[in-house]
Amino acid sequence: MRCVFRWAEAEGRPYEERLTLWRTADLDAAIARAEAEARQYAEDTGVTYLGFAQGYRTGEKELTDGSEVFSLLRDSALPPEEYLDRHFDTGGEHRRA
Repeated sequence: MRCVFRWAEAEGRPYEERLTLWRTADLDAAIARAEAEARQYAEDTGVTYLGFAQGYRTGEKELTDGSEVFSLLRDSALPPEEYLDRHFDTGGEHRRA
């Protein structure tokens, strides 16, 4: 599951996207568990859960190296470099070396 948060205490108030894995019988159950965990994570860390959860059902019985755990398709007329700059490499990302 992909859930989105907003940090209130940090300078610039960054957003955080967290990906979590849930083993459930169906996607609705995974979303419910992920949202409950997201609310608890927000309470424990002092961030705000934005109520946004996206899920992806892998369809695999066992996850192994290279298993796809999340996928998102987005329509866009932007050329590749602009698409990456707009959605993934804005310059505002916090990165670890």
